[in-house]
Amino acid sequence: MQNNAETLQKAIKGSLNIIDQDREREIISRRFGLSGHKETLEQIGDMLSVTRERVRQLEKAILIRLRIAASEDRIPELAAAEKVITRNLTEMGRVARISSLAERIYEGEVTPAQRAGLAFLGSISSNLTIVDESDKYFAALGIESYGDEKSIRKRVDAVLDVIKTEKSPMTLDQLDEKLDGYEHPSHIEAVASISKLLATLGGLWGLAKWPTVNPKNIRDKIFVVLEERKEPMHFAEIASSIAASSFKRKDVTVQAIHNELIKDRRFVLIGRGIYALDSWGFVKGTVADMIDKVLKEAGEPLSREEVVRRVLKVRKVKETTILLNLQNKALFTRVGKNTYKIAD
Repeated sequence: MQNNAETLQKAIKGSLNIIDQDREREIISRRFGLSGHKETLEQIGDMLSVTRERVRQLEKAILIRLRIAASEDRIPELAAAEKVITRNLTEMGRVARISSLAERIYEGEVTPAQRAGLAFLGSISSNLTIVDESDKYFAALGIESYGDEKSIRKRVDAVLDVIKTEKSPMTLDQLDEKLDGYEHPSHIEAVASISKLLATLGGLWGLAKWPTVNPKNIRDKIFVVLEERKEPMHFAEIASSIAASSFKRKDVTVQAIHNELIKDRRFVLIGRGIYALDSWGFVKGTVADMIDKVLKEAGEPLSREEVVRRVLKVRKVKETTILLNLQNKALFTRVGKNTYKIAD
């Protein structure tokens, strides 16, 4: 909303205005990326002809002064901005990734400068908690009463530990049963979304490295589609399902789908263009191979009807295709009326 954008911008400007020196304002603006481009300590040091360590010291000192000013209500514009941020965080589960919070507040395309502004205000406000980005966590903001950065990260790690222990994707309700201290499953979702090690798809939460919740390539997406359907599918149908999904980068061709199905051992061709997962008990091979397997597993001759019935469990083909293969005398021998065994 325009009013929210103006409120936050006034708070950012008001906070910067209480910094006396232009150089210090420049350091804060460049470090947070308030103009749209975040710079490193080295880059700022080179610009100011000082060392990286000196820039770090100045940044720390400036932020301390700003936090003191904020706690003493010497930044009058900040209170209104805190109200906007806190209201939205409350509705999002009391904590949220800065990127998600920005999208909600600005209701549209979000610029790097707008995300940076939220991070800046969160860093100086005594009523907000900032979670710095790292290899494990996305940059996030929380309501101060919900906990400090350490306690929020601890909550994230607890969700991660439960999923690691269960070793399979879980719904929010399932996580709620395993975790204490949450008023609603949506609050667990808010916490889990901060972790870079977790991902979600179709209402399930799991490790980001699991293709079932975070398919990164075509093969993973095929696997997820088949796993959700729980039955064999034609490659064209798989392509249509991917196109209609919520996957990222889902504009793949039917030919690309077919090519990946052929390459990956997890996918078994069980009929003309029809594929299944090997984890369902399907194995690769021709119809003749399946007849041979059926007869070997039986350990005795089987009637023609029984051979057809058993092969149809593992192959989506016409009965006539099975019967034609059964007539191959080099592979199968008829030992009685409509009864067959493997040829000697």
